[in-house]
Amino acid sequence: MSRRPEILFPLFAGTETLAGIGPRTAQNLQGLGVATPRDLLFTLPHTGIDRRRRDTVQGADFPMTLTVTVTVGAHHPARTRGGAYRIMVSDAQTAFQLVFFHARGDYLSRVLPEGSTRIVSGKIELFDGMPQMVHPDHIVETGDGDDIPRYEPVYPLTAGVTQKQMFRATRGALELVPGMSEWIDKSQMAATGWTAFARALSDAHAPQSDADVQISAPARERLAYDELFAHQITLALARARDRRRKGRVTTGDGALQKRALDMLPYSPTGAQTRATGEINADLAAPLRMNRLLQGDVGAGKTIVAFLALLRAAEAGGQGVLMAPTEILARQHLESLGDMADGVGVRVEILTGRDKGAERQRKLAALSSGDTDILIGTHAVFQADVEFADLRLAVIDEQHRFGVRQRLELGNKGAAVDVLVMTATPIPRSLALAQYGDMDVSVLDEKPPGRKPVTTALISNTRIDEVTARLRAAIAAGRQCYWVCPLVEESEVVDLTAAEARFRMLRAALGEENIDLVHGQMPVAEKDAAMARFQSGQSRVLVATTVIEVGVNVPAATIMVIERAETFGLAQLHQLRGRVGRGEEQSTCLLMYQSPLSDSGRRRLEVLRETEDGFVIAETDLKMRGAGDVIGTAQSGVPRFRIADPERHAGLMAVAQTDARRLLQDDPKLETERGRAARLLLWLMRQEEAIRLIAVG
Repeated sequence: MSRRPEILFPLFAGTETLAGIGPRTAQNLQGLGVATPRDLLFTLPHTGIDRRRRDTVQGADFPMTLTVTVTVGAHHPARTRGGAYRIMVSDAQTAFQLVFFHARGDYLSRVLPEGSTRIVSGKIELFDGMPQMVHPDHIVETGDGDDIPRYEPVYPLTAGVTQKQMFRATRGALELVPGMSEWIDKSQMAATGWTAFARALSDAHAPQSDADVQISAPARERLAYDELFAHQITLALARARDRRRKGRVTTGDGALQKRALDMLPYSPTGAQTRATGEINADLAAPLRMNRLLQGDVGAGKTIVAFLALLRAAEAGGQGVLMAPTEILARQHLESLGDMADGVGVRVEILTGRDKGAERQRKLAALSSGDTDILIGTHAVFQADVEFADLRLAVIDEQHRFGVRQRLELGNKGAAVDVLVMTATPIPRSLALAQYGDMDVSVLDEKPPGRKPVTTALISNTRIDEVTARLRAAIAAGRQCYWVCPLVEESEVVDLTAAEARFRMLRAALGEENIDLVHGQMPVAEKDAAMARFQSGQSRVLVATTVIEVGVNVPAATIMVIERAETFGLAQLHQLRGRVGRGEEQSTCLLMYQSPLSDSGRRRLEVLRETEDGFVIAETDLKMRGAGDVIGTAQSGVPRFRIADPERHAGLMAVAQTDARRLLQDDPKLETERGRAARLLLWLMRQEEAIRLIAVG
């Protein structure tokens, strides 16, 4: 079934097929992301107006929208062109005015003849002590009172589209909804009390009170679940496809892992032990591993990844660890090199810098199997890179790599297992939306010995005190980071600000002590500056763009972040994680510019109060919304029209469990519920999922 079912054709026609929607309005609706009647169904009213009738406007809390029966009094035409045309009216208890601008008196005399009774509905405000309703939304005769809805839905609008047009268009779209079997599990329908899909749609478009336009309203919750369920079926199908791909059974005797653990200066945390067990079990299974290792700054992901790579070596195979930048790749080599030597495995690094005979030597060692573990940048993708027996690919900071690159790496060996690492704590709801096709291991404990970082908020008017503190730290042999503000979305402006700060600090702290790193620098210069700082030759590193995630300089004990209020919470947390890596007490100074907005202050205070990346990520999500937290461009989080990944996190988890169970029981979606789920996938534009079933 690889073409859209016929019963859905009317919902996927153009909006101009609806009564009252001409070509121009159809064009304008595109501004709301509405191209078909189906899109209208999922464009719900965002609020509503209570138009229940009242006896009088007296005692109302102006300004507010009211609906009352009035007796029409005297007309007072405008005295100037374009002036106000006023009509006195009285309800059961008081008098007020109806006001019209640019009005035609003959029209108003016809609609509101003196002495008649009418029902009017609109916003009333006080003007010079007199209640006024300017341009009533509704004026009807008393017998037509039912024409005014008791509660009127208010839709999002775009240029050239009115509320009346939206109301008519959505009513037209609702008439096209066909009868469909239920795709939600019966027990869940019973437990939640949700109604059928078509009924939920009509209820959501015809709210009866403010409660019905809330995200928690039963009709909206059901429709949000439909979106999440379709998305999770798609992810579950992708996961099932990956799992059907034959993997390789990679088992070891545990000797190398044990030797490595014995070399650690501390016992691994419970979370590290648990994650290592999950990875070992995946490697030993005949199916391909596709696992996300998620851990906060300093939670010890690298050790877990290294243990996994040792398991590949124990089985007589090879592993590769891929980092997004050369600096990070070299750092991985540095931090794992001694341990690899102690364990007795051969580790090699391959980056774009390797040329000629040196590169050939490395490639030969790799293809002969002499190299057990390769660390590198995306240079490991190149066509001439051949492994003798690649078993495991570990990808660090996954969000910097595209899915296509992940697949290319996976194709370097026969049925390569994939472990993806990220140091960005992702709230559970977003992890489910973004990585629902993967199994997830979370490192939520810190290894012993990592001292907490003291975080302080300080106004940028006290920059001289901060500079003096840096001078004392340098004299004591410490190192410091100084991160410059993100002035605006312009590298050039950012750079000017950073260079000015660099000159100021160089004058204050001595030329030999300071290096500058920014995004516009040639890679070699940037690497050289980073290397000087890592080796301790320079004492202060001034940076524009985020200092590489994972950069490890134990002697760095002060992190200054200038104009901290311009950064996102997750970014500030990552930056703070660059200090507190050695024996000494470390400090993070968040410099802000007054006056701080309420949300700016709240963000910085959260950072001062906690070092738990997951708490910070959840707060960031609440304050900014899903797209902003992980950067909309590469977030990978789908755009839902009704569901909200954060506020519907509970529903997302249920949808994931249910989607996986459904596909376990009915992998080809052929039962009655399975066929209904196929229809849902078409309805939610999940063509990719349909293709996966067809291929499956």
